[in-house]
Amino acid sequence: MMAAAAWACALAGPAAQAGDFDGSKALICAPAEVHDCSAGTKCVAGSPREIGTPTFLRIDFEKKAVVGPQRSSPILHLEKSEGQLLLMGTELGFGWSLALNQETGDMAATLADRDGAFVMFGSCIAP
Repeated sequence: MMAAAAWACALAGPAAQAGDFDGSKALICAPAEVHDCSAGTKCVAGSPREIGTPTFLRIDFEKKAVVGPQRSSPILHLEKSEGQLLLMGTELGFGWSLALNQETGDMAATLADRDGAFVMFGSCIAP
């Protein structure tokens, strides 16, 4: 049993350092859970593929952009506070925000317009 746990830890690779999530390094983020919400209805939860959102995003702090599989969206505002990076921008009539936990790399993101919102939860790593 102990050998299996050690093997699993070895396969997981080195633990991320807190400095990886301070805005100094590019990140790859993987939303794991997505909620599609419209006013007056219950949110529909699913995987990114089920909902139709990207399965991976790249945050390029140097170029101030969030890059998905089909387009790049400029980071218009970046705010550092204790333990969190907050990124904001607009794309195709939507406003978006992404909050990144600087200790763990966990993320929550929203993409909203006047008709509804997508809410995504996931994790980021420094490649």
